[in-house]
Order: sequence, then C-alpha cells, then structure tokens
Amino acid sequence: MRSARSPFRSRAVAVTALAALLALGAPVTAVGGSTGDGHDRRPCDASRLPDRGPARDVLRIAEQAKAEMDLESVILRVTVDRREVVTTALGESMTGVPAAPAMHFRNGNIAISYLGTALLRLVDQGRVGLDDPVARWLPDLKDGKRITLRMLAASTTGLVDYVTTPGFGETVSANPFRQWTARELVAISTGRQRWYEPGTNWSYSHANFVLLGAALEKITGTRLDVLLKRQVLGPLGLRETRNSFTPDIPEPVLHAFTADRGTYEESTFWNPSWTTAPGAVQTTDICDLARSAVGIGSGELLSPSSYQELLNPGTVGLGHETRTCPATVCLANTEATHYGMGLLVLGDWVAQHPLFFGYSASQAYLPSERLAIAVSTTNGPTATDGHSAHVITQRIAAALAPNHPIPDFG
Repeated sequence: MRSARSPFRSRAVAVTALAALLALGAPVTAVGGSTGDGHDRRPCDASRLPDRGPARDVLRIAEQAKAEMDLESVILRVTVDRREVVTTALGESMTGVPAAPAMHFRNGNIAISYLGTALLRLVDQGRVGLDDPVARWLPDLKDGKRITLRMLAASTTGLVDYVTTPGFGETVSANPFRQWTARELVAISTGRQRWYEPGTNWSYSHANFVLLGAALEKITGTRLDVLLKRQVLGPLGLRETRNSFTPDIPEPVLHAFTADRGTYEESTFWNPSWTTAPGAVQTTDICDLARSAVGIGSGELLSPSSYQELLNPGTVGLGHETRTCPATVCLANTEATHYGMGLLVLGDWVAQHPLFFGYSASQAYLPSERLAIAVSTTNGPTATDGHSAHVITQRIAAALAPNHPIPDFG
C-alpha cells in the first residue's frame, strides 16, 4: 500500500482556526483544562456559553442529536490550539442526577492508541524495533517468529477477532459480570484458523492488542498500567485517566444503560475485562479525552519518524477488493482513510471511537487546524446501537471545519 495522503498539509494562505473561532465569540479562557501541557489542569467544569458563535452552534448540534438519537446524556469538549471553545454536559447520568463534565466513563479502544504510542516511544528510546518478531517476548504464541510488533499494533497479523467469533457475544451477554483473562481471550483467537498470512492483509482483532500489551510488559519488565502511566498518561497530564483491574469506576460516575439483552437496564458496572489488554482497561473524563485527542493526534510524545509510523505503518489490505477475511471486519477503504497504530486516520483527522455496554465515545483531532473534539454519550431506552458520539463529532467537525469532513470507517 502506498503511503497515505498526508492529512497535515499546510495551507499557503489561511487564518488559523483559533483566530477565526475567537473572532466569532468563542471563550478565550480554558475553563476546565490547561492551556499548556496539561499538568496544571483545572477542574473539568462546564464553560459559560455565549449567546452566539461556535460554542452555541456546538451546543445546538448536541441538543438536536440527543433528542434525535434518544440519548440519556451527551458530554463534550472542543478545543482549538488547546484553548477551550466549549465544555458542556446535557441530560442525566441517572434519574434526577444531571450529567457533568467531570464524570468518569469507560474509554474502550482509545487506550489502544496509548499502546501504539507507548510502543513507538520504546522504538524512539532504542529498546525495540517495529519489525522485531514477538516470539522473542511471547515464545508460546503460535507463529510468533512471523508476527512482528508492527503487525500487532497495526492489526495485520491475521488473527481472528475473538469478539466476532460465534457465541462470544452471547456468552458475554449471559454473564456480563464475568472476569475474562488474557489467556482465555487469546486462546479463542489462536484456536481458530488464521484469516490470512501475517502481514498480508488488515483486519481489526482485539487479540492483537491483548498480545501487544503482554509484549510491552515483557519488553520493559513493567506492568502495563504502570508503563502506560509513565510513557503516555503522565507525560500528557491525563490525571483522570486510569486503569482498573475490576469493573469499578472512580467517582463521579457517568452511568450507562443498554437494551442489548432485550430490556433497558443499567450496564455501568458490567465487566469490561474482555475489551483489551489487562492494564489498559481504562476510565477517563471529557477533559482528559480532549487532551488525549491533541496529545496522540499531534504525536506530541514521538519523534517525527515515529509519528509518521503511528499514522501510517504501511497498513496492507485496505483498498483491496480481494479479501481473505470476513467483509465485516476486513474493510476496503481509500488511502486517506486507514488504520494506523492503534488509531484511525479518517481523511484529515486522527480519531478513535469506542462503543460498548451503552457507552459511546469519540476523540478526533485535526492537525492542520489544531482542532480537538471529544464526545461521550449514553443511551436512552430507544437508542439504536450506532456510534452516536462519532456521529456528533462528525456534525461538530462539519460546523467548525467544513473543508475537513470526518468520513466513516466501517
């Protein structure tokens, strides 16, 4: 696959998005977050909304989406050049309990982008190479000599996704409080015939990231949650983003609800242990999510060469019509829309959008405008299973950066 069109081209003549937004009346005070490196962060509070301008436009988008999609809550934050445009929360966490920006929610596969960044930081430190075979650290992995760290991070190993295997969803639904181990999850994937030979195609597989987490622990001799805190969360100042080895969520909690099992019920404390590597099962708040969009999307912690690898590690398979994996998980896309190392490159945006257990979230960053959008939603009784946070993010992007639409992926 040829290198993707760079989403970071500069414009010859342009007024910065920050200047344009400020001219239209956007707030200039970074209420609820740091204006700098994230280490002096203030409480994550709602901003004061002006009568007009981008902040008011974003609020209208959120209000309309909440009603249209029957969402219990919508929490969002938008920044330009790390300065707040708007931070707000709509709806309720529980009956009679208003949603608030400081509430914590599960961030799902957003943590996978931290795995990719942590791996590349180790590359920058000269501790590993992306094309090192994982058998060096995971000797029991079948075909580990042919699977590289790059393949794990870019999801090109050919390993079956245990989440999509027959019966897995029903098993989780039957007992959503079950604690899954990494060994159990990987065994489901490795116990089935590989979709394709390692490195010859692309398909999303949760097993890749469970294995990447295990490899990172072996490489560093450090437990994954500690490693991510040292390499990513700490340097970015993500003080409200943390792992838990239990289903617990720190207070204040954004409660979630789902009708996945046929009746509308609370799913806040259903066990997310199956979602990714132990040590990377995290919760966060909306201010950290916006800061994460900037830090990861700009490659702030990486060398220029590693940043380019993060965005385009040479992912194969995307754009090929001939597939050897199921079409539902092996996607054909344009060069500008592809999978990087634990994240999505959606046109000009760097993004990720998890969805599970009644929670939906989205983080998106537009490097050319230094525009970050973070959204979290929870479902109402008749909500569909769509990526509601991602849809809201797309609508906000269309309003604030109309020349840079966010395309769909999958």
